[in-house]
Amino acid sequence: MQMKLINRVKLALVEQNRTGKWLAETLKKNETTVSRWCTNESQPSLETLVEIAEVLDIDVKDLLVSTKK
Repeated sequence: MQMKLINRVKLALVEQNRTGKWLAETLKKNETTVSRWCTNESQPSLETLVEIAEVLDIDVKDLLVSTKK
């Protein structure tokens, strides 16, 4: 079964030459948790998505995979 992509956290980090470790330290989150977000094994809360968008200085919608084709 193929995992459905929901967030674009990893892509946003790559676009800004940042790492999951940097994001974990910045948000004071566990590195394993951030890694699971980056692989779409689990999803951050909406509040956390807003925090991620703020630290990356991007729109929160840029962290989500569009449901429209």
